[in-house]
Amino acid sequence: MKECNNACDLNTCFLCKYCLPAWLPAIGVHRKNLEVKKGERIFNEGDPATGIFFIYKGTVKVHKRWDQDKDLIIRFAKTGDMLGHMGLGDGLVFPVTATALEPLLLCHLDMSFFEVTLNVNTNFTYHLMRFFANELQESERRMRNLAHMSVKARISQAFLALKDQFGSDQNGLIGIEITKQDVSSFAGVSYETLFKVCQELTRLKIIELNGKSISILKPELLIQIVKDDNQ
Repeated sequence: MKECNNACDLNTCFLCKYCLPAWLPAIGVHRKNLEVKKGERIFNEGDPATGIFFIYKGTVKVHKRWDQDKDLIIRFAKTGDMLGHMGLGDGLVFPVTATALEPLLLCHLDMSFFEVTLNVNTNFTYHLMRFFANELQESERRMRNLAHMSVKARISQAFLALKDQFGSDQNGLIGIEITKQDVSSFAGVSYETLFKVCQELTRLKIIELNGKSISILKPELLIQIVKDDNQ
């Protein structure tokens, strides 16, 4: 990562949307804009949590070690989203790793200024609390799915989650380019299992894969796979 000239418009990210307008100049003074290369890590699991990051432009995967050889992707983050908030606990270390999926532009605030911001901006603190609650519910849902859903249903749910987060065009093309390895890490399955299930879904013309591009041709059938698995 390298620092760059201020490029943030103080309007795009989660913080700027909900903080007091009078507080924006203080953010402008304390922020640092950072450029991150594709594939570069923003922070690593176990690093000291010295600050909070907001994505001004780009996409990030947030992942955690699953075992010695595998990572589990916890979530994807895109323009406007926040990173590093899981380091706000008493230990002040990052429990996850964040890696750029494409070139990024980030805003960084050190932890001391961010804590002052929480005390001053009650509306932002309220929305942050709701964000944490929603993220906790999603984490619990994913852990339940990992324990109880079939691999086919987990993969179907992963494709639907990507479509919901990044949208799709009239042809079903999802608005993110992603490797099959990352899809398998997001679904919590092996690459070999993902390959076999994707072959079946492609043969049935439910999805179409072209390199890192994913098109969902029949989302209603993916929904049905997940629904049947939960019955």
